[in-house]
Amino acid sequence: MNDEPPCGGSFCNMATSTSQRSVLTELLQSDGGTYAVSSVTDAYAWCSRLAVSHYENFPVASKLLPASMRPHVTAVYAYARLADDIADEDWTHDQTERHAALQTMQQLVEAASVHPLEQGHPIAVALSQSIANKAIPTAPLHDLLLAFRQDVDFKRPATWEDVMQYCRCSANPVGRIVLAIAGVRDIRATEASDDICTALQLVNFWQDLSIDIPRGRWYLPLELVDSFGQHGALLEALRRTQTLFDRGRIVALLVPSIRLRTELHAIIHGGERMLGLCRDLGDELWTKRPILRKADYFSIAWRVAADLCIHDRKSELA
Repeated sequence: MNDEPPCGGSFCNMATSTSQRSVLTELLQSDGGTYAVSSVTDAYAWCSRLAVSHYENFPVASKLLPASMRPHVTAVYAYARLADDIADEDWTHDQTERHAALQTMQQLVEAASVHPLEQGHPIAVALSQSIANKAIPTAPLHDLLLAFRQDVDFKRPATWEDVMQYCRCSANPVGRIVLAIAGVRDIRATEASDDICTALQLVNFWQDLSIDIPRGRWYLPLELVDSFGQHGALLEALRRTQTLFDRGRIVALLVPSIRLRTELHAIIHGGERMLGLCRDLGDELWTKRPILRKADYFSIAWRVAADLCIHDRKSELA
């Protein structure tokens, strides 16, 4: 048994395609191969170590989250991280092999949804416990796989609706799962969460233009370029992204936990700050990736504190 997640966070962030394949060969076995665990505690610990060791734009199961939510969030993260690496990393150049591996991930979800597992694959064990204990719907987990399959067979989106449809599978399920873990069933919260998750996915597209375009990944839809030109299309995409943030920010006010509310404020302001950096760079985005710096984090923290104070004041007056 190997207690440590591979690759220091990302399953495939390794030097050679041979070692990447070796890792995935183990993790695509039904019992997790050498990464198999013998208890639920070990499964959650494995997923937690993965979550804290891998860099993401926004915090994964940070200390802001209620402690009762963190293990379940890390279980979902580990599942999504593995599937994402299957679709995108350089462990193979065979699309058929990628699709077969994603089919294995679908089988993992199906097995996890039948009944809680006690040992075996660390992700399957943790995910099965979370599905059972937090009534996590499995549809969003399957939707994520649809997005990863689209990544394997990537085609530049023709329309803005194509981009939105991708986000409905790649981003919105994450927010819906987090709300389920938090016990929030409010349709207003779900709709607002969808807006924020879509906005965050779009920010990820725009900040990574200089990285994705050389890889053949153009997420700016052709209809915008035809209508506004390349420069204007980018500005329009940034504007539409801000609209989604503006429409969805209410989600932070629709959750009962102050810790989750704080986390959501931090994520939203972090996304908006990165969007602002994208606007500031303008056409330099084609060749330069924006980076959040210390001053940006201070600004985000100040805005989060201000939001919390405003909410508390409104509660006192209500």
